[in-house]
Amino acid sequence: MPLKILISGAGIAGPSLAYFLSLARSRANHDHDHDYHIAIVERSPTLRTAGAQVDIRAQGIEVIKRTGLLDAIRAKLVPEEGVSYVNSEGVVQGTILANRSGKGAQSLTSEYEVMREDLVDVLHEATKGVDGVEYIFGKEIESFTEQEDQVHVRFSDGSQDTFDLLIGADGQGSRIRKAILPPDVPDPYRRVGVYIAYFFIPRISTDDNLRRVYGCPGGRMIFRRSHNATETQVYFFLRSDEPGLSSIPRADIETQKAFWTDRFRDAGWETDRFLEGLKTTRNFYCQEVVQVKMDIWSSKSGRVVLLGDAGYCPSPFTGMGTTAAFVGAYVLAGEISRDPNDLQLAVGNYERVLRPFVDEIQKLSVTAVRLAMPDSQWGIRVIHFLTRWLCWLRIPEIVARFSSEDKGGWKVPEYEELKGRLGD
Repeated sequence: MPLKILISGAGIAGPSLAYFLSLARSRANHDHDHDYHIAIVERSPTLRTAGAQVDIRAQGIEVIKRTGLLDAIRAKLVPEEGVSYVNSEGVVQGTILANRSGKGAQSLTSEYEVMREDLVDVLHEATKGVDGVEYIFGKEIESFTEQEDQVHVRFSDGSQDTFDLLIGADGQGSRIRKAILPPDVPDPYRRVGVYIAYFFIPRISTDDNLRRVYGCPGGRMIFRRSHNATETQVYFFLRSDEPGLSSIPRADIETQKAFWTDRFRDAGWETDRFLEGLKTTRNFYCQEVVQVKMDIWSSKSGRVVLLGDAGYCPSPFTGMGTTAAFVGAYVLAGEISRDPNDLQLAVGNYERVLRPFVDEIQKLSVTAVRLAMPDSQWGIRVIHFLTRWLCWLRIPEIVARFSSEDKGGWKVPEYEELKGRLGD
């Protein structure tokens, strides 16, 4: 009988797992070995393509090369050339270009920058219509009950089914995670004290392919970056320890927009233009910056497993969220393909193999994050002074060129079952 696997969430991590398992399924069928039936359930009625720019780095690049996704992702890359730091007059203080030498690590701009919508489309195209993979939209998991050898799931439409494995790939606010956490465990969120809003506005002639970074007093920072000929992305960052701000991302959109307008109306630079665009933007999202840190990513039975941000969100400041989703999905698929008849062993190996990588990418200095968004104009001048000298001496370029692409030296494991393109 085929393994029945249910994935909650059709973002990046879930479809990546489905794709990698499909590679293993294709090879297994060729060898007359094991088979899979994979269902991806998504509460949204369509693909959730909203989102801004993401990137793939470090070991994530190796994963997409091994599994045949490289060409499809390359075709969707945005033309961001690097990052420039500017003052309130828009004068560039220093620029760090993307490392396209093919040697060393990625710089602040990765060689693999892509819009989240395009990446989700790539993964959907690679899996939709594939025998053994099913997408179910407009439905969600209402509840589930674990048994020794299966998971019984009740859906929001009243239907029920049983599965060999349930994968929670439903993001940093994961409902699957909440359901399997024992009541006495600590809060899995490590809060950074930073909030982000991002939205799209019309592009104008002065918006080029260099990301602009602007700091202003009050623990505030702004990104401006363009990904196509008609649109520009704006990111507002706010550092604050005010109690109650965690509720802002859960408020209605108009309340959120009013909050960000109030906090940034005097920020300077191009903020007036950004706030005007905020009024009518249709692509707006707000979040609190957190890390998800857990000792175990699965339930006691091993039949419910967390993947990506649901289990180990590294935070946007690490730049490793999308990479973690790819690498985590690759390792989980690889271990399942190795031990399809002993899922508890496969899940245990997934946690053992992946843990050193997650520990490495979750290294984040909250102090450094806070220093990057100072309260005073004096603090911003210090940052500009350091930026000018570092860029003049080409230190960021040298560091990137001679750093290892493998984060922390962790090597991507070899899974013969996951090599090549789907259908090979």
